[in-house]
Amino acid sequence: MGGKVRKHRKTGRRQWLALAAAGLTGGLGAPGLGWAQDRAPVRVAAASDLKFALADVVDRFQRETGHAVQLNLGSSGNFMRQIRQGLPVDLFLSADEGFVFQLADARLTRDRGLLYATGRLALVAPRGSTLPLDAELRGLRAHWAGISKFAIANPEHAPYGRAAQQALEKLGLWTLVQPKLVLGDNIAQASQFVATGAAQAGLTALSLALAPELAALTRHVPLPEQLHAPLRQRMVLLKSASPAAQAFYDYLQGPAARAVLQRYGFVV
Repeated sequence: MGGKVRKHRKTGRRQWLALAAAGLTGGLGAPGLGWAQDRAPVRVAAASDLKFALADVVDRFQRETGHAVQLNLGSSGNFMRQIRQGLPVDLFLSADEGFVFQLADARLTRDRGLLYATGRLALVAPRGSTLPLDAELRGLRAHWAGISKFAIANPEHAPYGRAAQQALEKLGLWTLVQPKLVLGDNIAQASQFVATGAAQAGLTALSLALAPELAALTRHVPLPEQLHAPLRQRMVLLKSASPAAQAFYDYLQGPAARAVLQRYGFVV
């Protein structure tokens, strides 16, 4: 029995690393059935907390419509700056609606977009860790001496990193954790630090913690929404968006896509 568990954990770790190597922490361009070869793909820039949920939605959309989707995942703040600098994108899904509003104010979008979900934070630790997990982080404080690295996304440009800092500040832990922080460029990379054992604990997106690929390697507990400003996630079409991008934008508002987001812990 124990051997089977160890094998499963190793397999899960290999799956996570394989997904990272394939570019899921940065981009995804997996073709669906029935692609039209002469049809330009829908270019999507999306927050990395959508890593697994959006991959599922994209696969369904491609199979149902034949439209190709080219998905690039990263930090919302970085994408906002890159789009302003000319990054060719049809659709932007941000983990912070403020970045969408900045693009709208710069007259780069068709409108001010739509709220597609509200995100949640989770405390996460490796599956084999004995660290007690609780929503108020009391166990983390009590066992802090045994932590050498604590992972969050970079608060300077990643909305989940900013929310993590707010939660730690509200719980009186920010000063304590700072010397041991390791910062991911985005929340998927911060999660990877914990999944691979590079960090003994961290704060991640609940949507990532619920994904089977991460759940096989970690334990988690959701944090109260009151610990940080709401993670209001908004999507918007850029002015150059294609008709296929409009179709995907509409699909994201439909029941199939919303059901997937709910399954990954988003409030929709």
